[in-house]
Amino acid sequence: MEKARPASLASSDTVRVTNPGGSSPFVLTCDHASNFLPAEFGTLGLAAEDLSRHIAWDPGALPVALRMAEALDATLVETRISRLVIDCNRPLDAPDLVPPVSETTAIPGNTGLSEKQRAARVALSWQPFHGAIEHIVEDRLARGQETRLVSVHSFTPVYKGRNRPWHIGIIHDDDRRLASPLIAALKRLAGVTVGVNEPYSPADRVYFTLERHARSRGLPCAMIEIRNDEIAGEAGQRKWADLLTGIFSDLEPEEAKGSRPSAVGKSVQSAS
Repeated sequence: MEKARPASLASSDTVRVTNPGGSSPFVLTCDHASNFLPAEFGTLGLAAEDLSRHIAWDPGALPVALRMAEALDATLVETRISRLVIDCNRPLDAPDLVPPVSETTAIPGNTGLSEKQRAARVALSWQPFHGAIEHIVEDRLARGQETRLVSVHSFTPVYKGRNRPWHIGIIHDDDRRLASPLIAALKRLAGVTVGVNEPYSPADRVYFTLERHARSRGLPCAMIEIRNDEIAGEAGQRKWADLLTGIFSDLEPEEAKGSRPSAVGKSVQSAS
């Protein structure tokens, strides 16, 4: 687990913005960057080892995103509270906004919450995260700065007994301006298996941050999912960050094309 921070957190401590004045057209988000639980939540009734699992965060995603942000001179917005407290990549009416079950693990501390308790979690983490992205995007657009949003996630090699063969997946909806050239570049890499709307798709309700901040403004966007055994250590994190940085350095969105939504329905119990 990451090093503990003070138990009493102001909302400004629950989101971190790196390089807010970045010159790159890309704004990166890491929606599940941390497995940190403030002291008032205890362990949410889980065993300590559960808090290092994917159910609590996206292992490896933040180091990749940080290295990309530095190399590209991009802005990065990250959550600093575990997704178990509240999932910032979900709309406020989502049943798994405060997940009672993640994958197959029940979360005792998330059952029977009052509206006041839920609202407190929204104010603690969800609102600051989305408020920070909103401010950055609006400020960039007001300055006329080109803006493209990319969210960085990781996924488990096995989910509910199903092996996942993809090394990396790119998630998109019917706006493929960014996803199509990104997928094409990744498919040119030797030995890399690329998932297209795998292991998730927008139908799984995992596209919320991009829907809220990019799609609502007509901005190019895409979601990256890296299999977390690929980025479990520093060498893998560096490898994937450098590969993606090389691609993004030359990546230009395609012209908008009319196309039908490509997302297909999947289990809404998936966790991104």
